[in-house]
Amino acid sequence: MSKLPVIAIVDDDQSIREALDDLVLSCGYRSRLFSSAEAFLADDDRRAIDCMLVDVKMPGLTGIELQAVLNAEAAPRPPMIFMTSYRDERTRAAALEGGAFAFLGKPVDFNQLVLCLEEALEP
Repeated sequence: MSKLPVIAIVDDDQSIREALDDLVLSCGYRSRLFSSAEAFLADDDRRAIDCMLVDVKMPGLTGIELQAVLNAEAAPRPPMIFMTSYRDERTRAAALEGGAFAFLGKPVDFNQLVLCLEEALEP
């Protein structure tokens, strides 16, 4: 039996983390919730993450800064799906140039997000 994919949800808004957690679980995946980029980086078991849902604007490190830190590491990085209420083209371009799998606006269209997750997790 293959292991269920693990989705990291990195968002400072608890209600959004919980809503995304419900969605991820309903898709048959497992989730790990992080209230900040720093909390994600401090996690010892990051290699178990198969995909990431990341808010762009958070206190402390932003999602784009988190992406830069992960890009600088030697370890493989899971696909990152960014979500933001701030839809400026410069941020979108920075995320995609940094290797983002997708860049979605909030409120997130759950059907679109599920499709992105399925594509990101394809072998």
